Amino acid sequence: MKESYVDLINIRRKVFAKIAQMAYDDVELPELEKASFEIIPGEVAHYRDSVFRERAIVDERLRLTMGLDARKPSEFHRVTDGIVDTEVEKTLFLEPLVNVITSACEACPTKAYVVTDNCRKCLAHPCVNVCPKNAVSIGKDRAIIDQEKCIKCGRCKETCPYSAIVVYERPCAAVCGVNAIDSDYLGRAQINPDKCVSCGRCVTHCPFGAISDKSQIYQLIKSLKKHAHSYAIIAPSFLGQFGPLASPVQIFEGIKQLGFNEVVEVSLGADITTLHEAKEYLKRVPEEIPYMGTSCCNSWTLMVKKLFPDQADYISDSSSPMVETAKHIKKNDPDATITFIGPCISKKLEALREDVKDYVHYVITFEELMGMFVAKGVELSEIEVSKEIQDASTLGRGYAIAGGVAEAVKATAQLLDPSKEIIVEGASTLQECVKLMRTAKAGKKNGYLLEGMACPGGCIAGPGTIASMSRVKRAVTDFKNKAEFKTPLENTFISEELRK
Repeated sequence: MKESYVDLINIRRKVFAKIAQMAYDDVELPELEKASFEIIPGEVAHYRDSVFRERAIVDERLRLTMGLDARKPSEFHRVTDGIVDTEVEKTLFLEPLVNVITSACEACPTKAYVVTDNCRKCLAHPCVNVCPKNAVSIGKDRAIIDQEKCIKCGRCKETCPYSAIVVYERPCAAVCGVNAIDSDYLGRAQINPDKCVSCGRCVTHCPFGAISDKSQIYQLIKSLKKHAHSYAIIAPSFLGQFGPLASPVQIFEGIKQLGFNEVVEVSLGADITTLHEAKEYLKRVPEEIPYMGTSCCNSWTLMVKKLFPDQADYISDSSSPMVETAKHIKKNDPDATITFIGPCISKKLEALREDVKDYVHYVITFEELMGMFVAKGVELSEIEVSKEIQDASTLGRGYAIAGGVAEAVKATAQLLDPSKEIIVEGASTLQECVKLMRTAKAGKKNGYLLEGMACPGGCIAGPGTIASMSRVKRAVTDFKNKAEFKTPLENTFISEELRK
C-alpha cells in the first residue's frame, strides 16, 4: 500500500488531517457534516462511479477516525450521530476496532481457479487427469473448470505445462492469516470478531479502501491541550517513515510541536522487555515450560490465545516494550499521560487491557501522526536541533526488524548465562506464525525461543507505516548502530537491580 496505493493514502491522510485540524482549532463538531464536501469537492467523481458515493465513503472514514462505528447503508444516521461521546477526555476504543465500510466494498469474488487464454487444449489433458472431483473438462477453446465441483486443491494449476491456470482471492482474505474474513448476504467482506486479531493486514491490502480501523486523533489532541504531563513514546520503526530528510531528532522535536512535553524511544522499553524475557527463558525453559514465545507482538499473542489456547502459557509473561516504556515513565512521573506512536493497529487493543490502560492512554499510528503534522503545518526537515537521542541499546532498537527480538533475548540470556545454548526460530506474517505454532504444539520446538510477528519483515511493515519496508529497514539499521549502549545490560536508564 505504501508504494502503490497512492490515491487511498492521500484520502486517508486528508481525513486524518481534517479531524486533527478540527481538534486543534476547536471547531464545533456539527461542522463534521461539511467535511466530506471539502475532501471531495466539485461534482465530478474521480475514484468511484459517483461523487455522492465517494462522499458517503469519506463520511464513514471520518466517523471511524473519530472513534465511532461505521454505519450500515440500510439504516439512517447522521454523520455526527453519537459524536457527543467522543468529547469524553478518556474515550476508549469500542470493539470492533477494524471495520468494513460496506459502501466501499466491491464484493470481490472469493478464491477460485480460472483458465486463461494461455490454454492450448493440449493432447495430454493433465488438468483433467489430476482433478479429484472431475471439475475440469475440455471445451471448444480451452479447458473449463466447474466452480460448483472445484474444491480449490490447486492440482490443475500445478500440473499445467503452459501455466494457463491461475488462482485469485479477494485481497483482504488472501492476507488474513487467521481466516477472519467472511461474506455477508450480498457477498461483501465482513470480519469475524471471534477470529480477528486486529493485525491490520486487510486494511493495507484492500485496493478499494473498504476496510479501516478506528482512531483517537481527536481525543488525543483535546487531551494535549489540557495536560501538562503529556509524553509520546515512539516505536523503533519510526526511522525513515517521514522522508529521507527528516532526522530522528527532528521527528522528536516535531512531535513536541504537536503539544507533547517529552518524547521517549520505545526501544528503552524493548531493553527492559529483553531483560525480563532473557531471565524468564533461563528460569522456565525447559524446567517449567517446553519452549517460550516472545510477547512483543499483540496480534501474535492474540492468535495463540484464540487458536492454540493450550499453548498460551508458553508465551512470555513479560510486558511488551510499549507497556514497559510507559511503566518506566509513570514511575518517574505518576501524572504522565502517555501516547504510543507506532506502526501497529493491534496496539490499540492492547492498550484497552485492564493491566495496560492505566499506563498507555492513547495509541496512534505513524500514518495518523502524519495527519497531525499536516494539520499543524509541521515541516520536519526545517526544524533546527542538534542534540542526539540515546534512550536505548543497539539490541533494543533492533526490535523493529523480524528476528530482532529473538536476537536481543538470546544475546542477553547468554551474557547472563554463557553456558546456556539457545535455539531460536521466528515467523513473520500470521500464516507463518500459525505454522510455527502447529509444529511447537506437536513437540518439535522444545527448548526453543520462538519469535512471532504478524507483519512480513516485522514492525517495519506494520499497517500504520508510511514508507517502504526497504527504506525503513536501512534507516533502523543505521540508527541502531549509533546507539551508545550495545546491550540492555549497559543501559544506565534501566535500574541496576534489573540489569543484574
